[in-house]
Amino acid sequence: MRADNSRNLITAARRRSETARRKAAAALRRMDASGTAVSFEAVATEAGVSRSWLYTQPELRAEIDRLRQRHSPRPEPTIRPRQRASEASLLRRLEVASERIRDLQAENARLRAALAESLGTNRASRTG
Repeated sequence: MRADNSRNLITAARRRSETARRKAAAALRRMDASGTAVSFEAVATEAGVSRSWLYTQPELRAEIDRLRQRHSPRPEPTIRPRQRASEASLLRRLEVASERIRDLQAENARLRAALAESLGTNRASRTG
């Protein structure tokens, strides 16, 4: 009978996880101090941990999200009123798209009919 090593395995896994957590936190501090863009990929590479592991750590994930927003704020895109599409323009585009759909549906029906006729002629020539 083998000795029960589960306690040692659990201890080693906890130690490995804590080491990874410390490395990730240190990488985040370095990246924040240097102004480096923060992303899960960048933190994983910097800390030498897996990206999937980072996603499972709520505290680290929250810190990455916070620093990501702080270091790379994304301004809301502003569209000048003159560049916005008017309602009439949007309606016309919708009409054109609807007309194109109707044309394609009609073409599709014609092609299906031609194919059916061709298959029928082919079948009739083989049997007759």
